[in-house]
Formats: sequence, C-alpha cells, structure tokens
Amino acid sequence: MPLELLRHQPDANTNWDVTSDSIALGLAQRLNAERLVVLKAIGINQFKPDNSNLSLFMQRIARAHANCIEGLPIFGGLLLVAIATGQTSITDPLAYFLLAARIMQSSVHLISLSTTAVTIRAAFFAIQMAIGAYWAIRLLFALG
Repeated sequence: MPLELLRHQPDANTNWDVTSDSIALGLAQRLNAERLVVLKAIGINQFKPDNSNLSLFMQRIARAHANCIEGLPIFGGLLLVAIATGQTSITDPLAYFLLAARIMQSSVHLISLSTTAVTIRAAFFAIQMAIGAYWAIRLLFALG
C-alpha cells in the first residue's frame, strides 16, 4: 500500500462507517486502476432457487454445477455397475475422455454464451452421452 495512504493518527474520516468496498474503491482511484471487482455477500439462506439474485457469471457457475450433478446418477451408476460386476475393463479406457469432456463442457459454459460456445458445449455433452451409451450397451452384453 502506498505510504501516503496510511494514516498514523485517527481523524474525522476514521470510523466504522467506511466499508472494505469503499476503501478498495478509494485505493483503486488513487492507483489509477483500470478496474475494480466488487463482490457482494449473500446470506446462506438468501439464495433464490432460480439464482436470479446472482450475477450472470454466478448464474452460469450455478448452472454448470447443476449440469454436473444431473449427469452424476447416469455415469456414476454405470461406473458402479462396472465396479460391482468386475467389468471395469469396459469403462476404464474411456473414463478420462468422459472426465475431459465434462470439464471442457463446464469450462466453455463459464467462458461464453455465444452461439459458437453453446455448439461446442453441446459437442462435449454429446461425447459424454456417446460414452455413456457405449458403456451401457457393453455392460448389458457383458452381463446378459
């Protein structure tokens, strides 16, 4: 912190009415910063189910998280069947590809909402679905 911004003696401006946000803004102005990012705190019981009280980026994070949770029963179930029946040789070769496609889908979701990004996201989702279908078919034939 620049030395001239430090106060050694309390004065009229030194009180508990100044928030960390206003201090950050003052510092950003004094340092001629190009940007200042301010996050607002939301109480743990103040989240709305549709995430409408979050920023657009936080809404995308919440949706990407929901996408991950929605796929968990499908892929987790297939993996559990493979493990329980000793058929992990079916799932192991593509497990890292599934994980990579999931990570890429979420990453693209967070980066952009453009038409191109949504198309890329759908492609990563399709890869996951294809792997899941392949696993399901192979497991059915191996167990049937």
